[in-house]
Amino acid sequence: MPVLKVQHLKKYYGKEPNVVRALDGVDLEIQEGEFVAVVGTSGSGKSTLLHMLGGLDTPTSGKVTVAGRDISGMTDEQLTIFRRRNVGFVFQNYNLVPILNVYENIVLPIELDGNAVDQGFVDSIIETLGLGEKKSSLPNNLSGGQQQRVAIARALATKPAILLADEPTGNLDSKTSQDVLGVLKMTSTKFHQTMVMITHNEQIAQLADRVIQIEDGKIATEGR
Repeated sequence: MPVLKVQHLKKYYGKEPNVVRALDGVDLEIQEGEFVAVVGTSGSGKSTLLHMLGGLDTPTSGKVTVAGRDISGMTDEQLTIFRRRNVGFVFQNYNLVPILNVYENIVLPIELDGNAVDQGFVDSIIETLGLGEKKSSLPNNLSGGQQQRVAIARALATKPAILLADEPTGNLDSKTSQDVLGVLKMTSTKFHQTMVMITHNEQIAQLADRVIQIEDGKIATEGR
């Protein structure tokens, strides 16, 4: 059974004759442990798709199923809880809490949910991402690449059903970008983490197990 399934997904803005079809009938399945890259130009619908997959926006019609649950019809409160427990996010902007150190940022979502921290698992993530010596550092004492690693660690720490990365290297230089992408690939393999990455860079996308290209709100091509 796929971890993520999208059926006839549509997202329209405005009304005829000026309607914008951001997504126009997308069907998609992603299996457990798969690393999928979604590519497309600006305005193609790739970011809208990511928002739908993560429950950050609601579809005009269609269905999104994550870990066996249909999130399309959930209330805002239900979505908030579901996201916190099942979806990890990594954005261009690291969204770290400036007054919390690296470790505190990583475990924050777990503690917000009132759950006990799996110390061994979190320590494994921290060491895997090369953050062992930075656990007590505040975000403003870290480089951009290190901050993005903290964001990735935070997303992994909750053991999400899926991890969604939206242009995760958008604010990084080319060398740091390669380092961060290597980390994403490595963590996907090591922790068998299902991952969807949005990017406009097809070269970056080649690191993924499968590449899906979106044009005009529809899947144009896909391949391994």
